[in-house]
Amino acid sequence: MSELTAPPARTQLGLSSVRGLVRQHSSKLMALFRLLDIVLIGGSLWLLSWLYGAMWQEKYSLAVACAAGLFVFFAQFYDLYRSWRGASLKSEVLQAWLAWLGVILGLLLLAYITKTSEDYSRQLILSWFLAAPLALTLWRGTLHLMVGYLRQQGFNTRVVAIVGARDIGVKLADTFDNAPCMGLEVIGFYDDRCPAGSRPLNTRYHNVLGNLDALIERARAGKIDVIYITLPMRAERRIQELITKLADTTASVYMVPDLFTYNLMNTTFGHVGGLPTISIHETPFYGVDGWVKRLEDVILSSLILIAIALPMAIIAAGVRLSSPGPAIFKQRRYGLQGQEIIVWKFRTMTVCEDGENIGQATQDDDRITPFGRLLRQTSLDELPQFFNVIQGHMSIVGPRPHAVAHNEEYRKLINGYMLRHKVKPGITGWAQINGLRGETTSLDKMRGRIEYDLAYIRNWSLWLDIKIVFLTAFRGFTGENAY
Repeated sequence: MSELTAPPARTQLGLSSVRGLVRQHSSKLMALFRLLDIVLIGGSLWLLSWLYGAMWQEKYSLAVACAAGLFVFFAQFYDLYRSWRGASLKSEVLQAWLAWLGVILGLLLLAYITKTSEDYSRQLILSWFLAAPLALTLWRGTLHLMVGYLRQQGFNTRVVAIVGARDIGVKLADTFDNAPCMGLEVIGFYDDRCPAGSRPLNTRYHNVLGNLDALIERARAGKIDVIYITLPMRAERRIQELITKLADTTASVYMVPDLFTYNLMNTTFGHVGGLPTISIHETPFYGVDGWVKRLEDVILSSLILIAIALPMAIIAAGVRLSSPGPAIFKQRRYGLQGQEIIVWKFRTMTVCEDGENIGQATQDDDRITPFGRLLRQTSLDELPQFFNVIQGHMSIVGPRPHAVAHNEEYRKLINGYMLRHKVKPGITGWAQINGLRGETTSLDKMRGRIEYDLAYIRNWSLWLDIKIVFLTAFRGFTGENAY
């Protein structure tokens, strides 16, 4: 099958030698980058010593040497000196700061072991700890801008072919087309099951150039630098045959698995006994993030409990005086990993239902007491749940816990419902500040709430929690569904 579309013009203008020039000297460039990092680390300390009027001494040279060695080590660990074509500046800067954090910890440990911390100016060293990563960030940002501009002009580019005229391939092509600074020029698609010349789906720029044999022939001729395989995972035999044949070429080959057909949650790559693994459903609160989340909960809930101690005492008295029964209503809910927990609320009804059949509160529910209605409309009945947070059963921010009976009902009706229990339930959540609180009168409303809950889990960050807490103060306590 013949190829109907020629590669973009600038790949035919004799620029292949320019593309190859950077690739040929990539190892030398990486060595130069390491040297520049060391110069910036040492230069920032020297400049600060000059600004502070501190005399440069041998001990500061020793500190620079230790810092440089540690930074190169940690930078290698974080893969900072790999080719960052296709990677974002944000990820590279984060890796640089993490490497520098390792340097700081290493220097502090060395100073402690050698008992030399008193020999250094604290003001100078602390300023250096901040100035060095800022200098590293500045030069990397400048480099990204310069290289991005050159790539947009056609220098240091790579010719890319995509195997598979499918949705995921089109998304990949659009990503490269919309980011010319990556220097990845897509010439088109190759697919055995699409006729040459046809357009895959709705792409505006690229045709199917031919079948897989045509791809291999062109790759062997050295006309393709990078190949992305986006065939479906079920096409295992086709993929194996293609990879075997591409081993006879010099093209770089990448697999783009069609995991988007699954309901992914916090997907990460790992290894088990040397075997690569991909997580499909996972909590975002493993490792450091888990400690950050718990620290956030303990600090905020402690401060809030101190502030609301008196109002809670008044509310408890009001509940007891307004209707017979306990001030606190305790109900079984599902918590982390689907384990049952006991959630505390101020009692707002004349009943304390916790059985297999529990009706959701409705707008004119005669079970709600007059004082309880006021508490529910203002969400003050939720205040005792800060004790649940201190106990570690709940978080301040997370999917709202449903009664056990409701969990058992909806897990059969909504795909992915139980994934909300990959994290602790929360007093407030992303769904609540977007108006999805209170009674769910239809399955679609509950499905919408679950979609917001899962979106929160996928996109969790400390700043998202802070945003939700802030917005809860303005729109989360009351609303048309608060009854």
